[in-house]
Amino acid sequence: MFKAFATIGFVLASGAAMASSYEVCDQPFALCAASSSSSTGRTIVVNGISYPEMVAVCPVMHGPAVGDTAGGNMKGSCANPGSGQVWSLYQPRKNIPQAPNWDPKTPAPYRTFTTAAGAGLSNMFSFSCTLTKKVKNVQLANCYGPADETLAGTPVPVGTKVITQAPVGASYPVGGPLP
Repeated sequence: MFKAFATIGFVLASGAAMASSYEVCDQPFALCAASSSSSTGRTIVVNGISYPEMVAVCPVMHGPAVGDTAGGNMKGSCANPGSGQVWSLYQPRKNIPQAPNWDPKTPAPYRTFTTAAGAGLSNMFSFSCTLTKKVKNVQLANCYGPADETLAGTPVPVGTKVITQAPVGASYPVGGPLP
């Protein structure tokens, strides 16, 4: 577990992400670290740059969790984004409920991959999510964020090494570039 904390800490403290404002938010949140995503066909603008908008179905967990109150669309605080909504935050876990069975005991090991044309990542960190349904007593949320965007709000070039907890073969897994 220390290795996981150290790796995530290294990613969050990397030069590209240092200007962001990380806070611990103690509330329900969507944990998208082991989710895949798909295109909505729309765009989302981050720091003046348009990206393809992705949607990920993510389990809702309970805090404390880390959020970037200056990133995503958090607008400066951990305050709930609205009725029927939660933030997509991060909390290290060995097991994360995942589609299609949403079993809370599903292992979610850290892995890396290299982005390629048409095979990138999605960033849901600190974006708002809408609560949907419960499956096997796991509350789910639809989270919307950009494809191929870094934690610092810049494009991820093809050939970038990324960390994720999504299974091998996941489409546009939620993750973050390694420095």
